Amino acid sequence: MDYWFSEYHTGNVKMSVRVEKQLYSGQSDFQRIDVFDSPEFGRFITSDGSVIFSEKDEFVYDEMIVHVPMAVHPNAKRILVIGGGDGGVARELSYYDEIESIEVVEPDEMFVEVCKEFFPDNARGLEDPRVTIYYQDGLRFLRSRHNEYDLIINDATDPLGHTAGLFTKEFYGSCYKALREDGIMVYQHGSPFFDEDEEPCRSMHRKAFRSFPISRVYQAHIPTCPAGYWLFGFGSKKYKPLDFDAKRWNDRHIKTWYYTTNLHKGAFMLPRYVEDLLEEEEEKNKGRN
Repeated sequence: MDYWFSEYHTGNVKMSVRVEKQLYSGQSDFQRIDVFDSPEFGRFITSDGSVIFSEKDEFVYDEMIVHVPMAVHPNAKRILVIGGGDGGVARELSYYDEIESIEVVEPDEMFVEVCKEFFPDNARGLEDPRVTIYYQDGLRFLRSRHNEYDLIINDATDPLGHTAGLFTKEFYGSCYKALREDGIMVYQHGSPFFDEDEEPCRSMHRKAFRSFPISRVYQAHIPTCPAGYWLFGFGSKKYKPLDFDAKRWNDRHIKTWYYTTNLHKGAFMLPRYVEDLLEEEEEKNKGRN
């Protein structure tokens, strides 16, 4: 008998993946964590029944949320990662020699330990000597930080549940205060394709637009995400995301499977329906704080 994992993307749509076996199941103080092995996606991990990432497509997410801002910022030395307990973001950051410190704030210690056991390629990022892990709530951690970071990456899983505080107006404002005068913040922005996901996308852009003088959105194709389509937000105090030195980044010779400097430019060229909803929020919120 075939064994399938199914995740509802809407009340009318679900993604199903055939699995060979379940490798782990546990309940932390924050979420139910399950790990499966599948012939198509390799191992994948879920939180409360929703896929967080798989071995086959995690590189898309981690490369796009790291290399886009790192290509733009000319000298990012202090990095803060909110969430990121699997280590994938830290792994991509570890390729930059100029980085002096990477602080990872992950509330769920069980999640980190599960990823170390079942996803060692991701978790090796946490072994970089520049990485410090804080098992704390991300918003509470940020409240006491001012003018400290060049880049903040919000790698929280979902605007609901135990990470809901990381998608509030206070969170974006706290990120702004914690960044240095030329700092950048990036965050996952969700998928706007299904009707029920449109409002969270609008809400995130609304809050970022009010908090940062430069607020843009870019995209990537991630098969295990809803509709296979995912957005990222880019908030900046100074740097525009398309004003970057492509040669400088390419001269680093970082091995990637998805990100390129050409793709970087194209990722900000959004479909009309996405442009429309973002522009609608910007028009409604011009001049508001």
